[in-house]
Amino acid sequence: MKVVYYQTLSGRVPVADFILNLSKDDQSLFKTITDGIERDGLKYPFVVFKHLEGKVWEIKFKGLDGSYRVAYILISGPRMVWLHAFKKKTQKTSILDLELARKRAKEVLSQ
Repeated sequence: MKVVYYQTLSGRVPVADFILNLSKDDQSLFKTITDGIERDGLKYPFVVFKHLEGKVWEIKFKGLDGSYRVAYILISGPRMVWLHAFKKKTQKTSILDLELARKRAKEVLSQ
């Protein structure tokens, strides 16, 4: 499976920006997880894959600085598009995070 990051029309890559603002240890963790998912796909055992709604899913895992979530969709190829990454602060995924992932998913799927 190939992991790719969502890119805005202006060329920004919000997930990459988020990762670059983390500690070096958590940046390394994201790299390890990306490599593991590319190697093992949805059978990668060190994260939790959870359905959010429609075609939007989330990856859950813990870093040294907190718990992280990555909203994603699967498209042909097979490719996993990481739409939105955020640090988990509450029990439930916030409406704003979900709306942003939903908007980006719609944009990716319409291309």
